[in-house]
Amino acid sequence: MSGTASRQPLIVAIDGPSGVGKSTAARRLASCLSIPFLDTGAMYRALALRVLEREVDPQDRPAVVALAGEADVRLGRRADGSFEVLLDGEPVEARIRTPEVGEATSALSAHPEVRERMVRLQREAAGQFGAVLEGRDIGTRVFPDTPYKFFLDARPEERCRRRYDELKAAGRDVTREQVAEEITRRDQRDSTRAASPLTRDPSYTFIDSSDLTIDEVVERMLGEIAGRSD
Repeated sequence: MSGTASRQPLIVAIDGPSGVGKSTAARRLASCLSIPFLDTGAMYRALALRVLEREVDPQDRPAVVALAGEADVRLGRRADGSFEVLLDGEPVEARIRTPEVGEATSALSAHPEVRERMVRLQREAAGQFGAVLEGRDIGTRVFPDTPYKFFLDARPEERCRRRYDELKAAGRDVTREQVAEEITRRDQRDSTRAASPLTRDPSYTFIDSSDLTIDEVVERMLGEIAGRSD
Protein backbone atom coordinates (compact mmCIF):
# COMPACT_ATOMS: atom_id res chain seq x y z
CA MET A 1 0.00 0.00 0.00
CA SER A 2 2.89 2.38 0.67
CA GLY A 3 3.98 2.04 -2.94
CA THR A 4 0.52 2.99 -4.18
CA ALA A 5 0.36 5.95 -1.81
CA SER A 6 3.77 7.18 -3.02
CA ARG A 7 2.58 7.30 -6.64
CA GLN A 8 -0.74 8.98 -5.95
CA PRO A 9 -2.61 10.17 -2.85
CA LEU A 10 -4.67 7.54 -1.08
CA ILE A 11 -8.35 8.51 -1.13
CA VAL A 12 -10.88 6.63 1.01
CA ALA A 13 -14.58 7.48 0.72
CA ILE A 14 -17.01 6.73 3.55
CA ASP A 15 -20.65 7.52 2.89
CA GLY A 16 -23.86 6.91 4.79
CA PRO A 17 -26.63 8.58 6.79
CA SER A 18 -26.25 10.19 10.21
CA GLY A 19 -25.88 8.11 13.34
CA VAL A 20 -23.89 5.24 11.84
CA GLY A 21 -20.46 6.16 13.20
CA LYS A 22 -18.95 7.58 10.00
CA SER A 23 -16.96 10.39 11.61
CA THR A 24 -15.48 8.31 14.41
CA ALA A 25 -14.60 5.45 12.08
CA ALA A 26 -13.13 7.84 9.50
CA ARG A 27 -10.92 9.55 12.08
CA ARG A 28 -9.53 6.25 13.34
CA LEU A 29 -9.04 4.88 9.85
CA ALA A 30 -7.16 8.02 8.80
CA SER A 31 -4.90 7.64 11.83
CA CYS A 32 -4.21 4.00 10.98
CA LEU A 33 -3.38 4.92 7.39
CA SER A 34 -1.35 8.01 8.37
CA ILE A 35 -3.33 10.30 6.06
CA PRO A 36 -5.54 13.30 6.91
CA PHE A 37 -9.20 13.04 7.90
CA LEU A 38 -11.64 15.37 6.13
CA ASP A 39 -15.11 15.86 7.60
CA THR A 40 -16.97 17.16 4.55
CA GLY A 41 -20.16 17.68 6.55
CA ALA A 42 -18.36 20.25 8.69
CA MET A 43 -17.79 22.35 5.58
CA TYR A 44 -21.50 22.52 4.88
CA ARG A 45 -22.18 23.16 8.56
CA ALA A 46 -19.81 26.14 8.53
CA LEU A 47 -21.78 27.68 5.70
CA ALA A 48 -25.03 26.84 7.49
CA LEU A 49 -23.73 28.66 10.56
CA ARG A 50 -23.10 31.76 8.46
CA VAL A 51 -26.57 31.45 6.88
CA LEU A 52 -28.19 31.34 10.31
CA GLU A 53 -26.06 34.24 11.56
CA ARG A 54 -27.28 36.35 8.63
CA GLU A 55 -30.88 35.18 9.22
CA VAL A 56 -31.14 33.79 5.70
CA ASP A 57 -33.65 31.03 4.96
CA PRO A 58 -31.57 27.89 4.15
CA GLN A 59 -34.11 26.95 1.49
CA ASP A 60 -33.86 30.33 -0.26
CA ARG A 61 -31.59 29.12 -3.04
CA PRO A 62 -30.59 32.51 -4.57
CA ALA A 63 -29.84 34.02 -1.16
CA VAL A 64 -27.85 30.98 0.01
CA VAL A 65 -25.90 30.76 -3.25
CA ALA A 66 -25.01 34.45 -2.98
CA LEU A 67 -23.88 34.03 0.61
CA ALA A 68 -21.89 30.91 -0.29
CA GLY A 69 -20.04 32.94 -2.92
CA GLU A 70 -18.85 35.51 -0.39
CA ALA A 71 -18.45 33.36 2.74
CA ASP A 72 -14.82 32.59 3.58
CA VAL A 73 -15.05 28.83 4.14
CA ARG A 74 -11.67 27.15 3.85
CA LEU A 75 -9.77 24.06 4.90
CA GLY A 76 -6.80 24.53 7.20
CA ARG A 77 -4.38 21.90 8.50
CA ARG A 78 -3.73 21.20 12.15
CA ALA A 79 -0.31 20.42 13.59
CA ASP A 80 -1.03 16.69 13.26
CA GLY A 81 -1.75 17.09 9.54
CA SER A 82 -5.53 16.65 9.75
CA PHE A 83 -7.86 19.13 8.06
CA GLU A 84 -10.05 21.57 9.96
CA VAL A 85 -12.81 23.81 8.64
CA LEU A 86 -12.28 27.55 8.99
CA LEU A 87 -14.86 30.32 8.69
CA ASP A 88 -13.27 33.75 8.23
CA GLY A 89 -9.98 32.12 9.16
CA GLU A 90 -11.25 30.81 12.51
CA PRO A 91 -12.02 27.19 13.55
CA VAL A 92 -15.77 26.61 13.95
CA GLU A 93 -15.99 23.03 15.22
CA ALA A 94 -17.35 24.07 18.62
CA ARG A 95 -20.18 26.07 17.05
CA ILE A 96 -21.51 23.84 14.28
CA ARG A 97 -22.81 20.76 16.09
CA THR A 98 -26.21 22.10 17.18
CA PRO A 99 -29.50 20.63 15.88
CA GLU A 100 -30.33 24.03 14.35
CA VAL A 101 -27.15 24.03 12.28
CA GLY A 102 -27.79 20.41 11.33
CA GLU A 103 -31.26 21.22 10.02
CA ALA A 104 -29.98 24.22 8.06
CA THR A 105 -27.13 22.13 6.66
CA SER A 106 -29.49 19.48 5.31
CA ALA A 107 -31.56 22.16 3.57
CA LEU A 108 -28.78 24.22 1.99
CA SER A 109 -26.70 21.21 0.92
CA ALA A 110 -29.47 20.40 -1.58
CA HIS A 111 -28.52 23.46 -3.64
CA PRO A 112 -26.28 22.34 -6.55
CA GLU A 113 -24.20 25.53 -6.53
CA VAL A 114 -23.33 25.03 -2.88
CA ARG A 115 -22.27 21.45 -3.46
CA GLU A 116 -20.16 22.44 -6.48
CA ARG A 117 -18.14 24.86 -4.40
CA MET A 118 -17.61 22.43 -1.54
CA VAL A 119 -16.71 19.57 -3.87
CA ARG A 120 -14.06 21.75 -5.50
CA LEU A 121 -12.46 22.50 -2.13
CA GLN A 122 -12.58 18.84 -1.13
CA ARG A 123 -10.95 17.68 -4.36
CA GLU A 124 -8.19 20.26 -4.11
CA ALA A 125 -7.29 19.34 -0.53
CA ALA A 126 -7.60 15.56 -0.69
CA GLY A 127 -6.16 15.38 -4.19
CA GLN A 128 -2.96 16.96 -2.93
CA PHE A 129 -2.51 15.24 0.43
CA GLY A 130 -4.74 12.17 0.27
CA ALA A 131 -7.49 11.76 2.86
CA VAL A 132 -10.23 9.72 4.42
CA LEU A 133 -13.37 11.66 3.57
CA GLU A 134 -16.78 11.00 5.06
CA GLY A 135 -20.08 12.39 3.86
CA ARG A 136 -23.01 11.46 1.70
CA ASP A 137 -21.70 11.70 -1.86
CA ILE A 138 -17.95 11.14 -1.57
CA GLY A 139 -17.85 7.91 -3.57
CA THR A 140 -20.54 8.91 -6.07
CA ARG A 141 -19.61 12.53 -6.75
CA VAL A 142 -16.45 13.82 -5.11
CA PHE A 143 -14.07 10.91 -5.79
CA PRO A 144 -16.04 8.37 -7.84
CA ASP A 145 -12.88 6.73 -9.20
CA THR A 146 -11.31 5.73 -5.89
CA PRO A 147 -11.41 1.96 -5.40
CA TYR A 148 -11.76 2.44 -1.64
CA LYS A 149 -15.44 3.16 -1.03
CA PHE A 150 -17.46 2.22 2.04
CA PHE A 151 -21.13 2.73 2.80
CA LEU A 152 -22.02 2.57 6.50
CA ASP A 153 -25.55 2.05 7.73
CA ALA A 154 -27.30 0.84 10.88
CA ARG A 155 -30.75 -0.04 12.10
CA PRO A 156 -33.00 3.04 12.60
CA GLU A 157 -33.33 2.53 16.36
CA GLU A 158 -29.56 2.21 16.72
CA ARG A 159 -28.95 5.35 14.70
CA CYS A 160 -31.44 7.23 16.88
CA ARG A 161 -29.79 5.97 20.07
CA ARG A 162 -26.31 6.99 18.93
CA ARG A 163 -27.41 10.44 17.79
CA TYR A 164 -29.35 10.98 21.03
CA ASP A 165 -26.35 9.97 23.14
CA GLU A 166 -24.10 12.25 21.08
CA LEU A 167 -26.36 15.27 21.55
CA LYS A 168 -26.89 14.63 25.27
CA ALA A 169 -23.13 14.30 25.76
CA ALA A 170 -22.77 17.69 24.08
CA GLY A 171 -25.23 19.16 26.57
CA ARG A 172 -28.20 19.42 24.22
CA ASP A 173 -31.69 19.26 25.74
CA VAL A 174 -33.43 16.88 23.32
CA THR A 175 -35.81 13.95 23.49
CA ARG A 176 -35.54 10.68 21.62
CA GLU A 177 -38.67 11.64 19.70
CA GLN A 178 -37.06 14.87 18.51
CA VAL A 179 -33.94 13.02 17.43
CA ALA A 180 -35.97 10.43 15.55
CA GLU A 181 -37.88 13.18 13.73
CA GLU A 182 -34.64 14.98 12.84
CA ILE A 183 -33.12 11.80 11.41
CA THR A 184 -36.25 11.05 9.40
CA ARG A 185 -36.32 14.55 7.92
CA ARG A 186 -32.65 14.48 7.02
CA ASP A 187 -32.90 11.03 5.46
CA GLN A 188 -35.80 12.20 3.33
CA ARG A 189 -33.96 15.32 2.18
CA ASP A 190 -30.64 13.58 1.59
CA SER A 191 -32.08 10.69 -0.41
CA THR A 192 -34.46 12.71 -2.59
CA ARG A 193 -32.47 15.86 -3.39
CA ALA A 194 -31.69 16.42 -7.06
CA ALA A 195 -28.02 17.25 -6.47
CA SER A 196 -25.91 14.29 -5.38
CA PRO A 197 -28.48 12.35 -3.35
CA LEU A 198 -27.40 9.87 -0.69
CA THR A 199 -27.10 6.58 -2.54
CA ARG A 200 -24.72 3.71 -3.18
CA ASP A 201 -23.85 1.41 -6.05
CA PRO A 202 -22.05 -1.95 -6.38
CA SER A 203 -18.63 -0.23 -6.23
CA TYR A 204 -19.12 0.28 -2.48
CA THR A 205 -18.31 -2.12 0.32
CA PHE A 206 -21.42 -2.10 2.50
CA ILE A 207 -21.00 -2.31 6.28
CA ASP A 208 -23.89 -2.60 8.74
CA SER A 209 -22.47 -1.08 11.91
CA SER A 210 -25.50 -1.87 14.11
CA ASP A 211 -23.78 -4.62 16.08
CA LEU A 212 -20.15 -3.66 15.46
CA THR A 213 -17.78 -1.60 17.56
CA ILE A 214 -15.93 1.25 15.87
CA ASP A 215 -12.73 -0.80 16.06
CA GLU A 216 -14.45 -3.69 14.27
CA VAL A 217 -15.69 -1.34 11.54
CA VAL A 218 -12.20 0.08 11.08
CA GLU A 219 -10.61 -3.38 10.99
CA ARG A 220 -13.03 -4.41 8.26
CA MET A 221 -12.14 -1.33 6.24
CA LEU A 222 -8.41 -1.86 6.69
CA GLY A 223 -8.75 -5.44 5.51
CA GLU A 224 -10.65 -4.37 2.42
CA ILE A 225 -8.12 -1.63 1.59
CA ALA A 226 -5.19 -4.01 2.04
CA GLY A 227 -6.87 -6.56 -0.21
CA ARG A 228 -7.54 -4.05 -2.96
CA SER A 229 -4.01 -2.63 -2.73
CA ASP A 230 -2.27 -5.96 -3.35
